[in-house]
Amino acid sequence: MGRLDGKVTVITGAASGIGRASSVLFAREGAIVVMADIKTAEGDAAAAAITADGGKAEFITADVSNEEAMRRLIDGAASRHGRLDVLYNNAGGATSKDGKVTEMPLDEFWRTMSVDLFGTFLGCRFAIPHMERGGGGSIINTTSIRALTGTAGADAYSAAKGGIIALTKALAMQWNAVGIRVNAIGPGVVLTERVKAMLDPDTNPIAKKSLMGPMEPDDIAYMALYLASDESRRITGAILPAESGASAH
Repeated sequence: MGRLDGKVTVITGAASGIGRASSVLFAREGAIVVMADIKTAEGDAAAAAITADGGKAEFITADVSNEEAMRRLIDGAASRHGRLDVLYNNAGGATSKDGKVTEMPLDEFWRTMSVDLFGTFLGCRFAIPHMERGGGGSIINTTSIRALTGTAGADAYSAAKGGIIALTKALAMQWNAVGIRVNAIGPGVVLTERVKAMLDPDTNPIAKKSLMGPMEPDDIAYMALYLASDESRRITGAILPAESGASAH
């Protein structure tokens, strides 16, 4: 018996990295996984691999910063499968254009806010009514070590991820009475393909502070699994660091 047997789950940013690792793990634990990303070819391949391994997964192309795309994603998942139990707002990330508040291009600030913060907002906005009708559910948001402790060099990303912490706590208080739990995971350096292409773990200041070394996507996936499962039935409003002790300094 899996830890997520029969739970209908939407995971954004699911074509690669943490999202793909979480989709694989959730399906292995019995979830029906609706995977979403803007990378269609990679997403289709990921869902096909899960299905070939005996899991239940489907892929939907969706831009999390687009209101109608998110409405179709979440309403469609709930309609096809009869309910929605888990939403994992995983999509997000910074680019090399992010930096000091005095120097970054303004369009990079709005791009980051649209994907990271507004995308999370939209996921919650459309998932909560389905979860309320179903008697509860679990929402997992993605913040960052940059919002948990002061770090330099990505001010737009830090601001967006700080907003996710505030949103997570506000929603946890508002929807607890109807059985909806809202928590967030705060990763540090996670060695996804995108991150490995952007930084050198041997010189990156956050990676160097990671007491047990940089995280792997599976490390975050297992934390998300706990928050998605009934094992965390009394956990809400929590911001769980997953940064290998980097914020302990």
